[in-house]
Amino acid sequence: MNLIFNSFCFFFFLFIIFSFDFVKPRPSGIEYNKEIITSQETDLVLRLPGQPEVNFRHYSGYVTVDENHGRALFYWFFEAIDHVDERPLLLWLNGGPGSSSIGYGEAEELGPFLIQKGVPELKFNKHSWNKEANLLFLEAPVGVGFSYTNTSSDLDQLGDHFTANDSYNFLVNWFKRFPQFKSHEFYIAGESYGGHYLPQLAEKIFDENKKTSKENYINLKGFMVGNAWMDDETDTIGMVKYAWSHAIISDELYQTIMINCDFSNQNNSNDICDTANTDFFETYKLIDMYSLYTPKCVEQNTPVSSRGLRKIAGITSKFFPSQQKRSESLVLKAGYDPCISKYSDVYFNRPDVQEALHANVTKLPYEWSHCSGVIRAWNDYQISLLPTIRKLINGGLRVWVYSGNTDGRVPVTSTRYTLNKLGLNKTQEWTPWYTSEQVGGWTIVYDGLTFVTIRGAGHEVPTIYSKTSSTTSQTFLDEQTFAFKAIAVIPFNHKSTNNWRDMLEVQ
Repeated sequence: MNLIFNSFCFFFFLFIIFSFDFVKPRPSGIEYNKEIITSQETDLVLRLPGQPEVNFRHYSGYVTVDENHGRALFYWFFEAIDHVDERPLLLWLNGGPGSSSIGYGEAEELGPFLIQKGVPELKFNKHSWNKEANLLFLEAPVGVGFSYTNTSSDLDQLGDHFTANDSYNFLVNWFKRFPQFKSHEFYIAGESYGGHYLPQLAEKIFDENKKTSKENYINLKGFMVGNAWMDDETDTIGMVKYAWSHAIISDELYQTIMINCDFSNQNNSNDICDTANTDFFETYKLIDMYSLYTPKCVEQNTPVSSRGLRKIAGITSKFFPSQQKRSESLVLKAGYDPCISKYSDVYFNRPDVQEALHANVTKLPYEWSHCSGVIRAWNDYQISLLPTIRKLINGGLRVWVYSGNTDGRVPVTSTRYTLNKLGLNKTQEWTPWYTSEQVGGWTIVYDGLTFVTIRGAGHEVPTIYSKTSSTTSQTFLDEQTFAFKAIAVIPFNHKSTNNWRDMLEVQ
């Protein structure tokens, strides 16, 4: 009898300890009640088709951002591979506007599961960013990917601030579903038009944190954005100069654009500039503008995407031209597949995949795609994000900008012109960093902002340079006193830094 009683007490004790650990209140005061546990279990992904075996949990589903309009955003969340309770939370946003962070960010760049050609199995990404952080992907705004609205007029109201507001509401409600991550350091990362999304969302969080309740406070620490469109004037000038300096456009076309186009006011149109603008992008149709020195995807019926140079009404820059498609055939080289987006379109439109991800619950009247075809207009567009970035730096947020230097869409020249326009004081001069005894890129540190280039990478750095991008994210997420150790703020002597050299090896 005593043995039975003692056994019961032992297991009851374990149950109490386990339960207390799971439901203990966080600093915000939120407890893990039955409703929270149920909502997390509902979103837990159990049997994703083709998924390799992993030892971490992942969740996906919808978070409502506007109940009256029936507006909900789709997310996919991966717990860190280890030390889940200690790792920061990182939100990844692709750009566009209209690009899917599931299709690009997760499945082709930095997520744990990568799409493969011709096989149903997903490939485990050994350089996934969830090695360093709890990793959250979001499809925003509505109309992107699986995110939806029951009020069709919402699609005519989209813009920079609409997206920032919905993304903020998503985070507030997501943290209510996953309160165990509220106390974690929170960072935002992304690329391309993320140069708008990230600082605008960061500003929204920054401003709301000053007046919101403790329950809705978000522990934002900084953001990191790659090949980022941040300032119409300097980004456009840099794009044109990059094309000329890399022998993409002729001297005559370059001179015509530079003389006749008003970069400071791109609404100030004239026929000569408009014609030159068309000729500029016609030239880029011959190669992959987003990765100059890798093969272009020329398979038939490749879906139009953000890499297809799409046009959305309301974007003021002339240098967002009409959509294009690609055709013909291609022999893939060196393991890099420029047509990878085609395989993602097939995978995420499979009914069994959508069921496993708890996606497309409203049965959208269109197929999932990398870049939304239902976004018809962009109603507010911030010409320059530099005032916002300056505000956030002054507010104490950590800001990193990185640039793959073979991107022609938002090239390194654009970013350098834009960052120089900020007028920040330099605290560390232009310095090379090394990988396998070769220069991997350069870095410069300003007061409140770090800029890193990655030599040989294009617009989507993690797609080809997965290990280097993972190391960059690890360095960014490190404690502030050690934030630059892997990016070689002090020039590396590769003969005495073998460990770092191995870590930074490009693959």
